[in-house]
Amino acid sequence: MNYLERFKVPPGTRVKLNDIDPGFKDRHKNREAAAEEIEHYGKKLFELQDVLYAEQRRSLLICLQAMDTGGKDGTIKHVLTPMNPLSCRAVAFKEPTPEEMAHDFLWRVHRAAPASGEVVIFNRSHYEDVLVVRVHNLVPKKIWSRRYDRINAFEQGLAEHETHILKFYLHISQQEQLARFKKRLDDPMKQWKISEADYKERRFWDDYMAAYEDALSRCSTEHAPWFIIPANHKWFRDLAVARIIVEHLEGLNMKYPKPRVDIERIRRDYHAAKKA
Repeated sequence: MNYLERFKVPPGTRVKLNDIDPGFKDRHKNREAAAEEIEHYGKKLFELQDVLYAEQRRSLLICLQAMDTGGKDGTIKHVLTPMNPLSCRAVAFKEPTPEEMAHDFLWRVHRAAPASGEVVIFNRSHYEDVLVVRVHNLVPKKIWSRRYDRINAFEQGLAEHETHILKFYLHISQQEQLARFKKRLDDPMKQWKISEADYKERRFWDDYMAAYEDALSRCSTEHAPWFIIPANHKWFRDLAVARIIVEHLEGLNMKYPKPRVDIERIRRDYHAAKKA
């Protein structure tokens, strides 16, 4: 089975995250065993993004969600590194600014959506408004509970404009999160990432899992599917995300556009210039 189907949340199904092993790594024993496959999908990402950019017919939106230390930054680095920076970008959604708060919750997200030929990766996304907002009671339930339908309609609108949407939940265990926090504490180059809020949020783990399960269950659609990626092993997380993106783009049967100029005339002019 391809990864596009293997890790997809089938529309209409109910997600139970406790039933999904965050340490899953398929047939590979370790990073070294998967190195060749990881390199292969990196090259394919470059090739397919080049065609997407040349076509200028459609765009790709990748949404990443995870608990703290889940690997959003690392995934972005792995996915974007092979790509042409002229036609891809990452957008981080943090606490809304006063200007953003003055608009509806999707306003800032729509402004960041990709243009034709572009790849955009969201580091967190519009789903924060049914996750952290819900867990910390930042708005009443009657407000956030209506947002699932608004999100689905918003994504449907993007899809109708030829924006392809792939959403990834990077699934780690509580134990793995604690181990990653410890590494941050011990690594001077990562200590800048530490905040007291990270540790406080662990108290709400079960609440976040319930919120994620609802978001994954209610907002996985044919035009904007969710994928649950086992992410305890960073190398497997990167491989799975890259492979799913490649499998999706390959299914679009993209082609380079035909030249808009007379190639034979230009070729003749070139040879004539060489002889002159």
